[in-house]
Amino acid sequence: MKAPPRLQSLVDEGLIDTVVRQLMSGKEAMVYVVRCGDETRCAKVYKEADKRSFRQAVDYTENRRVRNSRETRAMAKGTRFGRQVTEAIWQSAEVDALYRLAAAGVRVPVPYNFLEGVLLMELVTDANGDAAPRLNDVAFTPEEAVRHHASLLKEVVRMLCAGVVHGDLSEFNVLLASDGPVVIDLPQAVDAAGNNHAKRMLLRDVENLRNFFGQFAPELLRTHYGDEIWHLYERGLLRVESALTGTHARDTGPVDLGNVLREVDDAREEEAARRVRMQLPRL
Repeated sequence: MKAPPRLQSLVDEGLIDTVVRQLMSGKEAMVYVVRCGDETRCAKVYKEADKRSFRQAVDYTENRRVRNSRETRAMAKGTRFGRQVTEAIWQSAEVDALYRLAAAGVRVPVPYNFLEGVLLMELVTDANGDAAPRLNDVAFTPEEAVRHHASLLKEVVRMLCAGVVHGDLSEFNVLLASDGPVVIDLPQAVDAAGNNHAKRMLLRDVENLRNFFGQFAPELLRTHYGDEIWHLYERGLLRVESALTGTHARDTGPVDLGNVLREVDDAREEEAARRVRMQLPRL
């Protein structure tokens, strides 16, 4: 197919030889299958802020640094330059997270390059060499559900040990490759130690996995891995090889009403986002 305008610069730079086809359209980006020499890769083209359904919530962008005070002031005022800086930070967050997590051994697509709002990375494939499906497009046996759930919990732990919380992990952001699940879509990833909302996001990520796989293996619905993982992390005891039990004694102290209300709001936003994702076409 003819290269879309946003991919032409990568063609001009020799980073892409040809654009094969559009792979999918998501809430924040368009993804294309491309040829780079003898390899088939994918190119993620980020949508402009006013054309995507996912908003850069303050919870996600908290503690993300800018280069100087001029950029900080521009972002606060919402000027055109400030919006450009905000966009650049948002897009580079996924690139930074991918490189950081790949180096830590997390199962994420291998990143190759990032140029003018386009991320060039590995194309995750299934056993037939085709683009791997998302989890929500696959039905599992109880045994498969338990196995993949355990595999993804290890990736959550590995991410947290690397100081990262995905922040939007669900069946829509995991691909089922020929050798197991691969985590994708990381522009909303947060720093576990520097973001005050990291715990809430980690618990929600793990709950999303539990609820999805619990449809196929109901025993998973009785587990509390999120609380256990965070409990170990905040005490400096979490390791990649930590043995998890899925049980955790919940805190019976005073209820933080403000936090409960935030959880309710988050649940509403997540449900609205889920409905949007269900309506987006996968080509």
